[in-house]
Amino acid sequence: MRKTIASLSVAAVLSLPGLVLAQQAPAAPASPHTLTGNFGFFSQYIFRGLTQTDHRPALQGGFDYAHSSGFYLGTWASNVSWLTDFGQYSSGSMEWDFYGGYKAALSGDLGYDVGLLRYQYPGKVAPGGNTANTTEAYGALSWKWLSAKLSYSLGNRTFTVPNSSGTYYLDFTATYPMTDKINLIGHYGFQKFKGTTAGTANDSVASYKDWKLGASYGLPKDFTVGAFLSGTSMNGTQEAFYTSGTGTKVGNTTTTVYIQKTF
Repeated sequence: MRKTIASLSVAAVLSLPGLVLAQQAPAAPASPHTLTGNFGFFSQYIFRGLTQTDHRPALQGGFDYAHSSGFYLGTWASNVSWLTDFGQYSSGSMEWDFYGGYKAALSGDLGYDVGLLRYQYPGKVAPGGNTANTTEAYGALSWKWLSAKLSYSLGNRTFTVPNSSGTYYLDFTATYPMTDKINLIGHYGFQKFKGTTAGTANDSVASYKDWKLGASYGLPKDFTVGAFLSGTSMNGTQEAFYTSGTGTKVGNTTTTVYIQKTF
């Protein structure tokens, strides 16, 4: 009996070091660095209410780096056709964006985001055409599922429109979570052009308003499917300005469907 108790005591003692070490081992510190990516197939590329692909499909994707301090960098790309559709480029079928900024919470669910975004359009500018490369500074406020964002053009040319420094875009967006998988999306925006071209105010021909209504559904393995209806509010002069050489009114009401994966 004494031997059995001693054996059990030895076994218990021998088992303690592993238990003690397991309890005392410090947890590995969380990395301050986060790298994420996304890739999607869209029935068309809509940007601020305008089809960028003449209602044809688009492949889009990008990568984002974020630091726990709030600083972030990212890049994103998509095929486009409007550069050649409008005769601004003799060749060019890509939009490649680069951005960076800082985001943080102000209080509770109220947060802010500030940064710079460069829209780069590789290709050859057509004779008489204008480069589309554009740089914007932006600032946004968000509260739960609501956000407001102001993007301000820094250059003298904004998406091929000359003498347009100070042009801005104001974006109001709501992304309401109906369930843990279903989100409802609503958006309204104002694209306001500044400056004059050949004596004509850019505002009178290029400014407009746009809207979007849609929904998304989360699938397994970080896939998301969605659809949205979008359109613009323009007068006749603005519609003519946004009618491509192929005869497409790029701001017409249209439906877009997509599937996207994040990783």
